[in-house]
Amino acid sequence: MNDLDSADPAEGLRAVRALRNLAEQLEVFHVANARKQGWSWQSIAESLGVSRQAVHQKYNRRR
Repeated sequence: MNDLDSADPAEGLRAVRALRNLAEQLEVFHVANARKQGWSWQSIAESLGVSRQAVHQKYNRRR
């Protein structure tokens, strides 16, 4: 049995938290990579399925 099919809610919720953390790290890395390669905020936003304003607000401060 693994975290995905565990009957223990604590294990399942820890797995969800770990996935969220991983997704956030991947997003940060790939947004930075896209910007380094000259991608516009609009292109990044479209790829993430969010507005340009949302992605710009979230990542423009991380310089």
